[in-house]
Amino acid sequence: MIALLVIDMQNAFFEAPELAAQQEQMVASCNRLLKAFQESGHKALIVGTEHERDKSTWSLNMLDDDQGFIFRGSEQAQTVPGLAIEGLPQLNKTRDSAFVGTNLLSRLRNWGADEVVLAGVSTHNCIAQTGADAFAHNIRATYAKEAMASEDNQDAADMLRILSTSYRQPVQSTDEILARLAG
Repeated sequence: MIALLVIDMQNAFFEAPELAAQQEQMVASCNRLLKAFQESGHKALIVGTEHERDKSTWSLNMLDDDQGFIFRGSEQAQTVPGLAIEGLPQLNKTRDSAFVGTNLLSRLRNWGADEVVLAGVSTHNCIAQTGADAFAHNIRATYAKEAMASEDNQDAADMLRILSTSYRQPVQSTDEILARLAG
């Protein structure tokens, strides 16, 4: 079983001009994957980041800068318009990796998933950290090329090169992923 993780497709991340320019294409690519996964009987999970205002969930850089981000219930925390999330399970995280401090591993095991397809933002941070942690849990990861974006294309390319080479985690086009689901 392959599970799709759509990560951090939230308003806050698309405030960055580099990502804002890609939002429409990203939503379309993620929706195409979401539809295919649901129609083929595979699972999909919407993963988002949310923090508390009291600093109890802040990461080290947030604490160092005394600057919070994506507070629970805020407009920043909302899913970007147009993403087809209705009826899908959701998972909130407070760290880059969707595995840290969450029940993601239990959910994947309950679904019988031995591979995750990763989509969303940002490739060099949350996507990469989730992929590295998938490897640590003996779960294969595939990166959905057109359904990912980053504020820093060079960092994203470097991270994907390392993960693809060291962890054998391929970057595949949406068409390649859909062909695997159908086959």
